[in-house]
Amino acid sequence: MRIRSFFAFITVFLLLASTQSYGQDKERKALEQRRRELQHQIKEINSLLISNKNKQESILTQVENLDKRIRVSENLIKVTNQEANLLTRRINTNLNNIEQLRKELNKLKEDYAEMIEKSYKSKSQQNRIMFLLSSESFLQAYKRLQYMKQYTNYRKQQGEKIKEQTVKLQSLNKELVEQRAAKEVLLAENRKTQAKLRKDKVQQQELIASIRKKEDVFKQQIQDKQSEISKIDKEIERLIKEAIAAENKKKGSSNKTKFELTPQAKALAANFATNKGKLPWPVKSGVIVMRFGTHPHPIVKTANIKSNGVRIETNENEPVKAVFKGSVFKIQSIRGANRAVFVKHGNYITIYNNLSEVFVNIGDEINTGTVLGHVARSTATNKPTLSFLMYKNTQSLNPAHWIYKM
Repeated sequence: MRIRSFFAFITVFLLLASTQSYGQDKERKALEQRRRELQHQIKEINSLLISNKNKQESILTQVENLDKRIRVSENLIKVTNQEANLLTRRINTNLNNIEQLRKELNKLKEDYAEMIEKSYKSKSQQNRIMFLLSSESFLQAYKRLQYMKQYTNYRKQQGEKIKEQTVKLQSLNKELVEQRAAKEVLLAENRKTQAKLRKDKVQQQELIASIRKKEDVFKQQIQDKQSEISKIDKEIERLIKEAIAAENKKKGSSNKTKFELTPQAKALAANFATNKGKLPWPVKSGVIVMRFGTHPHPIVKTANIKSNGVRIETNENEPVKAVFKGSVFKIQSIRGANRAVFVKHGNYITIYNNLSEVFVNIGDEINTGTVLGHVARSTATNKPTLSFLMYKNTQSLNPAHWIYKM
């Protein structure tokens, strides 16, 4: 009975341990995925900084670049520490589990020793034979023999299973110790990153000190830049309303704010909407340097910046791709932003602004991933920058809600 109750304990014990392990595995995989994403972002930021290091930049731009790298690096350190802490907790849990198993196994060995000693004293081979011969019938003798065999096999099987599960736990713990060693290496790399961060912050503070001395001047620069962005956004809104009115007029409608949709266009719009949060990025690689909405400037807090879309700093001549199938309904040169391609997806619109080259024509039916053109350099920063906007009719949408992990 001791063996049976012990194995029942082991079964429940391992079931609970495996359930906890599954939850921790899921959390660890999520943290690892996030860590890889942050590492990739830092790599892209560094790549973009290197590609532009020979180009003259304003103090404000230098501070903004450092701010991007600092924020992403700090997030990377935070996520890596969370991952290492999770792994450490799991290692400690398994060490405790193995220690508990070891105590139970030692108790079982003591029970075995006691049982063998009693068996030796009271149940010799002759006594076992007498146990069989004292049966009242052949059937009873047969059952007693089977019982003896089953008991012996049962004890052997349970011992093997206990040993097997213990080996599994020890193997798991060994694996976790190895993983912890790997995380220690990663944490050592993080310490190097922290050292680099400290240098970045010192450099940033020195630049900020320069800005503070002439804050009014830099605030005016930000406002001038914002004014240029606002002009471009307003021009895009005007072009959208103009296009809606022109298309609806052909259908006999005077509506200037909403597309009159055919059944096919309604189906396309519904398909587009179901892909919210799953649409691909319009460029293969890049760093978001301005997000949707109104935000205080990261350095000059008294100045606000507003954008109807996102601005993605990317590589020289980076191909720009459609995020969903649709039709090109407008291509427009916009002052201060080169050329823009407008793609219609039912009553949804995606706009790819600041292109140096355009490879499509008005009326073209395109698919997800169709190359629309190449990114041009921004007139404000002199860096390859895509301005990406999304609308539903005339209402601007936040691309971060639609593009996967933007």
